[in-house]
Formats: sequence, structure tokens, C-alpha cells
Amino acid sequence: MNRDRREIRTCAHEVRADPQGDGLRFTGYAAMFNAWSQDLGGFREMIAPGAFAKAIAEDDVRALYNHNPDWVLGRNKAGTLQLFEDENGLGFIIDAPDTGWARDLHALVARGDVDQCSFGFIVRDEEWRINREGGPDERILKDVGLFDVSIVTYPAYEQTSVAARSAEAVWAEHLEHREQPPRESGQINILRRKLDLREHGGN
Repeated sequence: MNRDRREIRTCAHEVRADPQGDGLRFTGYAAMFNAWSQDLGGFREMIAPGAFAKAIAEDDVRALYNHNPDWVLGRNKAGTLQLFEDENGLGFIIDAPDTGWARDLHALVARGDVDQCSFGFIVRDEEWRINREGGPDERILKDVGLFDVSIVTYPAYEQTSVAARSAEAVWAEHLEHREQPPRESGQINILRRKLDLREHGGN
């Protein structure tokens, strides 16, 4: 996957620290389906059901703390991270390592001090709906590749240290394509000019 096009989104649905014998287990949702985001600076977006199906089957995904690769909580290829889709969204179950920092995080989540999730992704298929009446355009994510799901202290947009593709960059790219005239229109205009020349005796 192309990391240069990586984006980050945060889910307000809280993560839980569940008892699992002597182990450390986290459960929650990293993304929710069919829920419009707030205005992201000219557009809003929604994740379509099934958007993570290919990623769950094929991608090598880590569970991290604050998107920090030094703090690995689990990995799907190792069986310590389980990802699934249901009617709500992208759910996860993390069986975390028995380390000091993971125990500390488990205690923070259990207390409610840390309670949000986030996911790092690239878009493989999307649909844009252009709003011609002054409201935000709408972006529907239909197929995304996953890098990680993360338990986060702050929402992703407040984390200046996260190497992520900003919503502003997504909007700028969309505007660039949106403002380009359709190729068919240019071809039609050329044909019209040729017909006008012929009618007036030109070549």
C-alpha cells in the first residue's frame, strides 16, 4: 500500500478494557458505518458497509497505541488482533502483550482516561457526490486498505506528530478534479467550431 496517501480518522465509539484471565484485552470499534462525519473543511464523509472486507482478508494490520509503531498491542497475522465487520462498523479484539506500558494503558482505558479509537488507511475505492447548493460535498468510502487500528489519547486531527494525509489535502485534490471540465465537453466544443467554420465557408 502507498503510505504517501495514508489518512487517519477517529471514532468516538469508546474502547473497553475487558478482563481476560491474566491477560490484557481491548475491544471496541475503530470505524462506524453509515454515519456522516462533521464538515472536514468543504466535505463530509461516510464509510459504506463492506468497506473493510478486503482489508480484513488480505492486509497486514497492527493494533497500536497513538499510531506509534514502537507500541504494538497486536497484529492480525500473529492472531493477537482480530478484526471483523458487523452491522455497526469495523470492530476489533486485541490480546495485548503483558508489558508494563500495556498494563498501564489497560488501566487508563478501564478508568476512562483514554477512550477513543482511530484507524490509518488508504482509499482504494470512493464515490464523491458534489453539492451544487452550497453545502459540503460528500465522500463515500467504499473500499479502504488498513495500516493500523489504534487506541488514542486525542482525536487524530489534534495529533500533529502523526504522519497522516490531512483532510485539507483530500479536499484540495478533489477540487482539482472537480474543476476540470469533462473531456467529452472539450471534444464537443471542437466539433462545434469545425461545423461553424464549414457553415461560413472556412476549412
